[in-house]
Amino acid sequence: MVRQCEHCGERRQALRRPKTGHKVCRECFFQLLEDEVHETITQNQLFKKGERVAIAASGGKDSTVLAHILSELNTRHDYGLDLFLLSIDEGISGYRDDSLETVKRNEVQYGIPLKVLSYKELYGWTMDEIVKEIGRKNNCTFCGVFRRQALDRGAALMKADKMATGHNADDMAETILLNLLRGDIARLSRCTAIMTGEEGALPRCKPFKYTYEKEIVMYAYFKKLDYFSTECIYSPNAYRGYARDFIKDLEAIRPRAIVDIIKSGEDFRISSTARMPVQGVCSRCGYISSQKLCKACVLLDGLNRGLPRLGISRTRGIKSTKGVADIDEKSTVAEAGGNGFSKKLSLEF
Repeated sequence: MVRQCEHCGERRQALRRPKTGHKVCRECFFQLLEDEVHETITQNQLFKKGERVAIAASGGKDSTVLAHILSELNTRHDYGLDLFLLSIDEGISGYRDDSLETVKRNEVQYGIPLKVLSYKELYGWTMDEIVKEIGRKNNCTFCGVFRRQALDRGAALMKADKMATGHNADDMAETILLNLLRGDIARLSRCTAIMTGEEGALPRCKPFKYTYEKEIVMYAYFKKLDYFSTECIYSPNAYRGYARDFIKDLEAIRPRAIVDIIKSGEDFRISSTARMPVQGVCSRCGYISSQKLCKACVLLDGLNRGLPRLGISRTRGIKSTKGVADIDEKSTVAEAGGNGFSKKLSLEF
């Protein structure tokens, strides 16, 4: 007996939605997921007509599906957005060079222009060179800080009004759990927000905040989208992996656990003594920072002075850290070989 779609009652069932448990056909699944993303965008007023929006594109499933859906919704609902893809080449051989080829194909497939910036251009280092210098223990610290700033600088260079990232519900739940495990309660308000950076130069939004990772994978699979599925060769050492495994175990027992964690993070009330530091700007590069120097400048200084562990300590201690506070603010980011922010790409924030 052929079982009919629980939504339309006309076509045969093709899948069971991980988020709701409903058994639906492919066509209804596509429509339901796209409608949910549209509802997230409109209810939270993520975009305004005429805005230029950078889509942070890595070539992976999340950013590929985000580019596809935003392109579809932009036309279907007349968002009036000027979309472009923004990719960062971290310089990871056998990984990022291959994924960038996927992004270049996406540029053609979706008709969305692409801008690529590299760590080498911006910082004078590739991730392969950094890992060779520091080992694999803290590589995600460097890459995370540099990638976030590189995206912001690229978006500013392209005169974007906002940036859309492919962070999904699973990512949100993992981040909430990580902040709890680290005792970083003050960051809960920022990590659960669907829009961040509104007080700075470039707001970031997360249209997939309530979209399950499994459903993104299913959407990409059934739509036959072109995406890169290989994991970063350095990511197995990331602390986030433990939180990810725990979330997956919870989801297997209770699928709503992911949304429940997000809702709990949203409802968490921050005490007056656990507020986030006031944001200012880095005295060297002009990037947003709660300290005298931003984390990227501190990390770069350590690398260029042959002291890579100099910047690994927590950001809140930068002001009083010996060897960091007394850095000559007028010097270039790199003291050796002219490495650092390229003059062409050194932007004021």
